Amino acid sequence: MHNPILEIRDATVWRGETRALKDFSVVLGEGESVAILGPNGAGKSTLLKVLTGELRPEWGHGAVCRLFGEDLWSLEDLRHRIGVVMPEEVARFHPEEIAEDAVLSSLRGAYGRTRWMKFSKEDRARAAEAMELMGISALAKREFGALSSGERRRFLIARSLVHQPEVLVLDEPSTALDFAAAMQLTATLCKLLDAGKTLLLVTHHPGEIPPGINRVVLLRDGGVFEDGDKKKVLTSEKLTSLYQVGLKVKWSAGWCDVRPSIA
Repeated sequence: MHNPILEIRDATVWRGETRALKDFSVVLGEGESVAILGPNGAGKSTLLKVLTGELRPEWGHGAVCRLFGEDLWSLEDLRHRIGVVMPEEVARFHPEEIAEDAVLSSLRGAYGRTRWMKFSKEDRARAAEAMELMGISALAKREFGALSSGERRRFLIARSLVHQPEVLVLDEPSTALDFAAAMQLTATLCKLLDAGKTLLLVTHHPGEIPPGINRVVLLRDGGVFEDGDKKKVLTSEKLTSLYQVGLKVKWSAGWCDVRPSIA
């Protein structure tokens, strides 16, 4: 295991009066791309909030929660070291916002550019590099509202990459995308992995996990159900048990295909 980005051991995390994670333990290593799956209510969103510093486990009973090896951290520092992309961010931009400015404004901690924002040549170069990686440079001067849903999602990823984070967290990235856009996004994830980016992918769909991600963590009822090599974790038996529905798994060139089993 490389130096851990996130280390949680024997932790309990509450969301209001609900115990969302109980006796929870997981370690995510530096440079290690991981996919996290689980049914609704399994604890996926709570784990993300711990990773981004929005929630902390309760103290006591030997619980450990460290980010980048630190027990205490600055939220501002985390925002630069961890890039987070969530589908709901799309709604935070005015339709007439220039797409390039949606990326640049991330450098000021804002959703959209104001007339007082100034950007250096270095800022613009970083934004251009992120957009080039996402294959959206030609769309930089378009209005955000005129982009397709898939294009807007790629601009959100570029917006997170502009900080050059150590890990990129993608929460249900294909939500609300049509089939073609979802396939384009999956190709984008493969491109990021090929470029050496560290990804933490949270998804409901095993078929979205790129071949470049080898570790899968399955969550259920606020705990880790399985954790390990994806071909050992994503089996017909384990996914059937996790989702409580008959499922059959097939593999092809590193991709996992999950279908309903037919008795």
